[in-house]
Amino acid sequence: MELEASYPVVVTDKLIECRDFYTRWFGFRVVFEASWFVYLKPSDESPHGIAFIAPDHPSQPPGPEAFDGEGILLTFQVHDAASEFHRVRRSGLLIDHPLREEPWGQLRFGLKDPAGVWVDVVEQIEPEPGYWDRYT
Repeated sequence: MELEASYPVVVTDKLIECRDFYTRWFGFRVVFEASWFVYLKPSDESPHGIAFIAPDHPSQPPGPEAFDGEGILLTFQVHDAASEFHRVRRSGLLIDHPLREEPWGQLRFGLKDPAGVWVDVVEQIEPEPGYWDRYT
């Protein structure tokens, strides 16, 4: 199989709120939008994206219920997590996990989108010396 793209689809009734969250705070663009579905990507060339579908639309595959806010983590790896943290904090966005250096080698902060998806913004940094020794 050769993938053209891969993206999560979150079942939610907060399509507009999610669209606005990702376009305003993280620079995503609308690729496709209808009353029942929104597909976003950071750029036209990017293979990365995220989509949102209304829970009552007939094209929804069988099985996925409306997202309840638990069990998913969306990671945005960036070059400068501190700058991103200060940018969104100054703009008034509620941040659920403050910026901090993690011993395993990440500078990160976290927040939830309107559907309850945890967004983890990370920058890879050097881990504490010896941190990974117990895992390898």
